[in-house]
Amino acid sequence: MRKQALIGIMGILLLLTNIPETDAYVVRYKEQFYRLFHLHSLQYPDDTMENIYWLEQAVKADFANPLYALALIEDEVQWEKYRCLFMMHLNLKLIEQYLFLGNKWNKRNAYFYNAPWKEQNLESLETAETSFRAALSYWDSAREWAEKARDRRFRYVNLRNVQFWEDEADRIADKSLDYEKTINRELALLQGVREKFQAMDADTY
Repeated sequence: MRKQALIGIMGILLLLTNIPETDAYVVRYKEQFYRLFHLHSLQYPDDTMENIYWLEQAVKADFANPLYALALIEDEVQWEKYRCLFMMHLNLKLIEQYLFLGNKWNKRNAYFYNAPWKEQNLESLETAETSFRAALSYWDSAREWAEKARDRRFRYVNLRNVQFWEDEADRIADKSLDYEKTINRELALLQGVREKFQAMDADTY
């Protein structure tokens, strides 16, 4: 029995050593990292943090060759506009993901019956605030890239497949998309709820 088992193990090892080598798929460029970003039907915190990781890697990475861009690029002017819009879009997506994350811990109300868990609720609000402030940190970059993408040189440059990015830039310009206003409102509401929890006597109930 031992001899048969030994022969079997040696056979498996022989098979493993004879597996042909293959090149691993290396994720290197913005477009590749962006494709790893995805929304789930139920967005759990781990899913959101994974998305934040991929988006932050995309921000830091180089652009792929224009041949592999997410839009049809036919000249250098289109290429320049594409890069501005892509950077704006990445920053907007990071804002959205940090807002998703913050809302997982945010408390909209401080109910009297939550008093026994006062400290836990205050910790949760702290986490939410950290996420909201992280979201806010990307807003200036998003606005700057949107402004660059709307330069008059690009007025008649339309990029196929990423028209919604151009719509985002237009919405930032006309202030119908204003994450600074939204986030500051959330932070003000959060502070109000925090003050109510801080005023509670945890031993009352």
